[in-house]
Amino acid sequence: MTMSDGMSSTPQVTSAPSFRAALLAQAEASPAVTTGLALSLLAVLALLVSSLYNAFTDTQPDNLRHALYGGGAGFAATALGALAAVALRRISVRIQDIMLGFGAGMMLAASSFSLILPGLEAARTITGSGPQAAACVVFGLMLGVLLMLGLDRFTPHSHATTGPCGPDSERIGRIWLFVLAITLHNLPEGMAIGVGFAGGDLGVGIPLASAIAIQDIPEGLAVAMALRAIGMPMSGSLLMAMASGLMEPLGALVGVGISSGFALAYPIGMGLAAGAMVFVVSHEIIPESHRNGHQTPATLGLMAGFAVMMFLDTALG
Repeated sequence: MTMSDGMSSTPQVTSAPSFRAALLAQAEASPAVTTGLALSLLAVLALLVSSLYNAFTDTQPDNLRHALYGGGAGFAATALGALAAVALRRISVRIQDIMLGFGAGMMLAASSFSLILPGLEAARTITGSGPQAAACVVFGLMLGVLLMLGLDRFTPHSHATTGPCGPDSERIGRIWLFVLAITLHNLPEGMAIGVGFAGGDLGVGIPLASAIAIQDIPEGLAVAMALRAIGMPMSGSLLMAMASGLMEPLGALVGVGISSGFALAYPIGMGLAAGAMVFVVSHEIIPESHRNGHQTPATLGLMAGFAVMMFLDTALG
């Protein structure tokens, strides 16, 4: 596919009334997903509103600053990976799949050791009950999954395995669908960084931010090379891949916000970030790393990433 092919649909970008009609049709076709997305968005909005004051009071500036530092590290790592695409103009698909598997392993381990386990501990401290603590984190997990499932259904984007997805996606250029998919991918990572620093415990925030930043390097490289493969020039691929990392500091602001409003918001926010990350790993990264027939190398990469994150969590926690 040439650049002209990829961008030829740009003049056909869906008009606002047509896109609204497509959204309504999608909502009518998927009432359960629509309800779930609405509930999860309402819950996130309630958490944000409750924390609007707390996030900027005298007790919170350090947490907010640390979250922005962590999100900035994720952006810098993504940019570094994108820059590597200039030097490595060609890298084998097998290596790319191994790197994707490695990133998936780090995200799975980060979800477990840096989000779910600290969330359970914090919830148990607040509630004094194991079952209630588990219920808080499970509730957050459900919110995260519902949020990502709804965004996946209602945001036009493209998957390598299934092609265009979402309302009126066939009328949007392939490159822009891919960019929207990247945006959906990076949002939960930024949210996880923000949640990790929201409690003021650097032993949680630093390992989590480090793990996400490390896996952002091969991710930035993969994004730049994938954009190049579908017809975008090297300069445009580089800038777009770097820009995709901006979702991480923005997501970090959301994450620290939703976790700073009231006591139980912190473990719920940790569950939410973990649910969103696990959804992305299962729905996006693992299928992508397996689609070229490199299941075994990608799985070994996943195990290596999981082990590295376990080490980081122990060494830096």
